[in-house]
Amino acid sequence: AVAMLRALRRRWDAYKYRFVPWLAFNLCRRRRTLRYVPESSQDKIISDEDVFQTLLKIFKALFINDFSRQAHILALLPEIKCKYLELLTIEQEQSKVNPCNRQSQHGCSPAEVLFNTFGFTVSPDRSSLVSAGTGVFVTKGFVPKGTIVSMYPGTVYRKHEPIFFQSLGNPFIFRCIDGVLIDGKDKGLSRSVYRSCSRRDQLGPFQMSDESWLTSAPQNPLAVGQYVNNCSHGK
Repeated sequence: AVAMLRALRRRWDAYKYRFVPWLAFNLCRRRRTLRYVPESSQDKIISDEDVFQTLLKIFKALFINDFSRQAHILALLPEIKCKYLELLTIEQEQSKVNPCNRQSQHGCSPAEVLFNTFGFTVSPDRSSLVSAGTGVFVTKGFVPKGTIVSMYPGTVYRKHEPIFFQSLGNPFIFRCIDGVLIDGKDKGLSRSVYRSCSRRDQLGPFQMSDESWLTSAPQNPLAVGQYVNNCSHGK
């Protein structure tokens, strides 16, 4: 009985922040319901500019690697097509000078593109720790300190949008400092909601978002952030 009560208490502590009556009761008691981070805080380890440059670099490499299949998109964007053709020419010239430069080879897997671009690859796998579930491991190469290693894919919910049913039994709800929630679960109702939103925003044959992270072969090798586990204070 004691173990059952403890289990119920743990579940309540996990879900009370999504329970409307609890929120309504506590709003009148505490004005601040989100974590406050002062401007001088070191909460943001990597600057926005570094994040932008990193993502731009890997996405550009992925695009060039898949260049042959992007003709239908580039046909609508002639100016961008010229820029990518210039990049392609430069890489081909570099590969002639340095045959060991594997980044210029096309048709690589997304994981190989990540390794060629940043010198490491990451992938989700079963953790060797007891009851730890799935985690993310560096499978090849070396990751320098301060490097971006993943993104958190999923459906983005603003503070006023309903997420109660999607959150039931869902440990993948990521709560940002500003109260925005990201549902990174790739199964069940969460998967259906994401695919529905993605296809709703689709323009003809052009998808506005990536659905491949829901599969076993993601096209974005960084889209594994929902499986990155945080170590608890007690361990």
